[in-house]
Order: sequence, then C-alpha cells, then structure tokens
Amino acid sequence: MAESAAEVAPILWKDVPAETREDLTGKLRGLWGAPTDEAAFNACAVDKQQTLLLMVSRLREKRLWQVVKRIDNVYGEGGVGLEFLAWPFIHSTLAARRDFTRFFANHKECAGGFYEKGRADAVLHFLYVDGKPQKWYVHFDLYSPVHSPVSIYNHVRYEHFGKLTPDWRVIQKHPKHNPLHQ
Repeated sequence: MAESAAEVAPILWKDVPAETREDLTGKLRGLWGAPTDEAAFNACAVDKQQTLLLMVSRLREKRLWQVVKRIDNVYGEGGVGLEFLAWPFIHSTLAARRDFTRFFANHKECAGGFYEKGRADAVLHFLYVDGKPQKWYVHFDLYSPVHSPVSIYNHVRYEHFGKLTPDWRVIQKHPKHNPLHQ
C-alpha cells in the first residue's frame, strides 16, 4: 500500500542535506511569493518537497542541474516535475548530449522537447514553450517511449491511452531516483 502524503512528514529546510540546500539556493526564492529559498521550501506541501528532492538528485546525477536558473512551479501529484526558467545554454546542452533525444519528445502545445535515452522507466522528459522568456518543464515519465519495444508498449498503454501520470511515491520506488537510497 502506498503512503499517503498525510503519512509523510513535511521536511524543514534546516533538515535538508547541506549539498541539496546549496543546489536549491537562489532557485526557489519568489516561488509562490516566498521571500527566501527557505521560506519557499518550508511552505511546500510534502509532494512538492519530495519532487524537489527527487529532481535535484536526478538532475545532479545527469550533470544537468546547472541548466535550471529558477524554479517557477513544482508538482508531485498527477505527475512529478518542475516548471522552470532555464539558462540560455539548455537547448544546446541537451541537443549535444548522447543520452537525450528529440525523438517522440514533443507535445502538441510545446515547441520541442528531449527524452532521456538508455532507461526503460522513470525517464526524464524536458519540454519547452517558446516565448519571452522561454518556458521549460521537466518531469518523469514512468515508461520510456524510446528505450525498447516493451517500454514503448508500456508508455503507450499506461501513459498515453491510460492517462497514467506517476506521482512522487511511484518515482521514489525506483532506487536510482530515491535520494534516501544514495
């Protein structure tokens, strides 16, 4: 049985590992009107706090955390991801990476996107919408539409037709993505 958000205690900024606090410093200020990174983190619901921890951990592991300039929104229920303002080099960085592809990565309402390659599940999916400034999003897809025939089938069956959007609990079950298992 999955834990409900009510069964998981909120985390205080002071209890977040120092390296993670350092990674988040300067990126949360202003989120939902919070004057500081600490105030923004402490005001987040448990699902959003868990999403932040998962995203920092995974993007740091992929050496992509530096492309995030400021976090504008966080979601952990009905999907696990971020809306963020990116540094200008994000597109060229992702386009140059062998572990990301544009194949199947776009959505109708977006200008483009990138999928993480080399993983069957809990894959990163970046999307962007043109504008001034350009809006970027990154979320976890439970199954990869570019990894293997089995993962493509699972992605289409569960996420495309089944409208499954994993929450933070589902992504956290993957040991590689759980910052508590590192």
